[in-house]
Amino acid sequence: MSGAFLWWLKDAEARKEFPESVTDRIETPCYLISESMLENNLKILDSVQKRTGAKILHSLKAYAVHSTFPRILKYLHGLNAASLNEARLAFEKGGEEVHTFAPAYLEREMPEIIRYSDHIVFNSLAQWRKYKPLIEKSGKKIEVGLRVNPGYAEVETDMYNPCIPGSRLGILPEALEGEDLEGITGLHFHALCEQNSDVLVRVLASFEKRFGKYLGKMKWVNFGGGHHITRKDYNIELLVKTINDFRKKYGIKEIYLEPGEATVLNAGVLVASVLDIVDNGMKIAILDTSAEAHMPDTIIMPYRPGIVGAGEAGKKKYAYRLGGFTCLAGDVIGDYSFDKPLKAGDKLVFLDMALYSIVKNTTFNGVTLPSIALYDSESGKVRVVRKFGYEDYKNRQS
Repeated sequence: MSGAFLWWLKDAEARKEFPESVTDRIETPCYLISESMLENNLKILDSVQKRTGAKILHSLKAYAVHSTFPRILKYLHGLNAASLNEARLAFEKGGEEVHTFAPAYLEREMPEIIRYSDHIVFNSLAQWRKYKPLIEKSGKKIEVGLRVNPGYAEVETDMYNPCIPGSRLGILPEALEGEDLEGITGLHFHALCEQNSDVLVRVLASFEKRFGKYLGKMKWVNFGGGHHITRKDYNIELLVKTINDFRKKYGIKEIYLEPGEATVLNAGVLVASVLDIVDNGMKIAILDTSAEAHMPDTIIMPYRPGIVGAGEAGKKKYAYRLGGFTCLAGDVIGDYSFDKPLKAGDKLVFLDMALYSIVKNTTFNGVTLPSIALYDSESGKVRVVRKFGYEDYKNRQS
């Protein structure tokens, strides 16, 4: 991932899916989720399930707006969790299967993890040995797996690459040599990040080379997340062939994928308003949203989302730096250009904001979190499912 704009949804399509007639009447800031676009993504994912027999799980780490879980679970097989709270939410919202993985588990939380999970994946043999008696004592039939390090990834940013030297994620092949794996029914690897199926083919080849000798004893294999299946240029045919060939080769009963981002790719926007325009050697628009608080990946990665009607700096006539309304000097979303001058009150629609924004946002400086609303394109109706206020900020502090 680079600092460049990511235009997965073209401007014309964005205007069609999130028309001004809708976004102009939104009270900002607000995450607006298109139910029709979510449904389209789910149908694509379901087509992969039907053609391969693979089971696709939605990953809560990417998106956890549970108001939409009934729609998601109408198509997908279950939910993937990475903590006790996510596992409990997944369990309460009725996924057929709840899969839980964490780099390590807290002992005090493990009884509840077991209660809410159908699959539990461990990141080390030590953790498995520690909790194996507890799982057996529970009497609950749980599929137990190990996360392994496939030893190959094509992720450009080290922060998101689980295969770099010194990674804390995934067991190395030498650690399994001579070990009794009785009770382990599956292996899990995760080495993709917003990537196409050709990358999966190369990762899978490395995984097979390192761990192939164990596959004949496994009931299932989890290919992890990062599969950008709902992107327009994604090679679905190659994915289908890869899954079917792998299952046939090893006689694996179940293949899982957990592409959380693909579930909601392009299905959500963040609608914000211009509060003021200031000049400090360039025009700066201060918005009622925040890079630091509401879209933190713009600072962490770095990443700059697309904006409906905007271009990169220098592409259009009027250039602005867009900044948030917190006191952090670096609360800057990025430099953009527009066909017309911006003014206070103008609405800006940031693209692809359902994923990794709502789950990561904060109340830094006490700023109010954006509302969450669902948009039905057929009726044109917008339904606000969550508004935040002072109590949400206060109760996070003590």
